Amino acid sequence: MKNADAPWDSFDPIAYVRHNYRFLQAEDEEILHIIRGHFGGHFRKQGVGPVYGIDVGAGANLYPALSMLPWCDEITLFEHSLANVEYLERQAGGYDENWDPFWNALCEHEAYGSLYLDPRERFRKVVKVEQGNIFGLERFGGRWSVGTMFFVAESMTTSHQEFNLGVRRFMCALTPGAPFAAAFMEHSKGYHAGEEFFPACDVGESQVRASLAPFAGSFEVQRLKSVAGVRDGYSGMILAYGWRRNTDAGIPAV
Repeated sequence: MKNADAPWDSFDPIAYVRHNYRFLQAEDEEILHIIRGHFGGHFRKQGVGPVYGIDVGAGANLYPALSMLPWCDEITLFEHSLANVEYLERQAGGYDENWDPFWNALCEHEAYGSLYLDPRERFRKVVKVEQGNIFGLERFGGRWSVGTMFFVAESMTTSHQEFNLGVRRFMCALTPGAPFAAAFMEHSKGYHAGEEFFPACDVGESQVRASLAPFAGSFEVQRLKSVAGVRDGYSGMILAYGWRRNTDAGIPAV
């Protein structure tokens, strides 16, 4: 199933959150432990200046945006599904309590915990929701100075071509040298969000690494140690994190 064939506006964010994010699961906690160190370490060394973040394919998942929250003057939650856009807009006004453990896990790192900010107040201030298709990100150029993409490129299509294009669009939306984090379901067979079934592209560590290599400078790809426990139909989670390369020279044409 190609991306355009999936029933995205029938995606049920309430059912999806209830199944995946009602409480902090081991895999997400492991991801948070890694990315808090990555982003915290990067921004500790940076000077002043506006920071613009993007979470590509935000869906009904707020914790990627929370991971960028302390440093961003603006965070764009970029999402295709109208149902998810409406969910995100409601959450932007004051997010639900189930997201508190995710923020608390980030705050175990001093880069977050030492800031003493009210995360809901800051979320309301800096988050904006924008409806759009990942394949249309090209029109923005390299606009964002930090970015996340969690469970998107491999969870929107069965096509490896579309998977690779999705990764490309995400990486090319970032400014040179921007830190990023991207998460992937390993060998996913597809998934439900409410009554609807959505496609997935079967990828492993080698495919994730190959998709990122043309666009990233220094980066890591690792399979999580936590056992796959969120749902049936996948073998584990893969996290990639690093920095966008400093030049576009050598990036292959589409």
